[in-house]
Amino acid sequence: MARRKRGNPVNGWVILDKPSGVTSTQAVSAVRRVFDAQKAGHAGTLDPLATGILPIALGEATKTVPYVMDASKEYTFEVTWGEERSTDDLEGDVTSTSDIRPDEQAILAALPQFVGTITQVPPKFSAVKIQGQRAYDLARNEEPVELSPREVRIDFFDLVEMRGADRALFKVGSGKGAYMRSLARDLARATGTVGHISMLRRHRVGPFLETDAISLDSLKALEHSPAAFEHLMPVETALDGIPALTLAGAEANKLRCGQSVPVFRAMDLDRFGDLREGDLMYAVSGGSPVAIGRIDGGCICPMRVLNL
Repeated sequence: MARRKRGNPVNGWVILDKPSGVTSTQAVSAVRRVFDAQKAGHAGTLDPLATGILPIALGEATKTVPYVMDASKEYTFEVTWGEERSTDDLEGDVTSTSDIRPDEQAILAALPQFVGTITQVPPKFSAVKIQGQRAYDLARNEEPVELSPREVRIDFFDLVEMRGADRALFKVGSGKGAYMRSLARDLARATGTVGHISMLRRHRVGPFLETDAISLDSLKALEHSPAAFEHLMPVETALDGIPALTLAGAEANKLRCGQSVPVFRAMDLDRFGDLREGDLMYAVSGGSPVAIGRIDGGCICPMRVLNL
């Protein structure tokens, strides 16, 4: 006899305003307890020091996590000049110091080189894998950590305000995989000094905004209460920007069974005539998402089936 899964089949997204001092894993566990959900995961780790938007997927929403991970993000962070730290943020040990403090002119002159597609080395204390091991595990064990540079996209990098001689506040928009700690470290070096992040907040992840978020304390107060479900967003919210296609029942059932559906039978050509081979889309039937797929050989080919 198959073992019954613990918890309830809860499906959707909770947009948490993560507090400082809590890991992303701890936050996911807390949200899962509130809803007594069978399955949960998050879309984009926030360091314990950081606050802000942490999208948490429950149930079938976990199948849409990659589409949120690939989305653009927005942050504000504060850099403290004069100390470089092992973690590139306030929590690490001081590894080097400098008496140089960049002025506003020097900062503004350095910022353009960090906008666009840039090369960045992730922090040693990061989740990047090295021969199957997380970099932060190696770093904590004081083992050598050599990380390769990678290309990331920075959409904007703006100086918000100078906070005296020792600190400055910035706003950043980025693509997938960009580390704000690396950005702060490299900006400091580019201005002739060293520095680290002393505050970090994430304001947006793809379609998820601060206005969608609930604090961890507020959500915990709703544990075992139906009111908690008022903060559960639909699974398909994560697919914002991907074309949706409404299917008839028979066609939807074929997708649910992993079978392809010919596009010419399902597509509203006036709306979707510009779709091409390889394009991503998701199918809807009866108001609920059925599957995420691609156009291949003139058919909608399911990649992930959503059991809703």
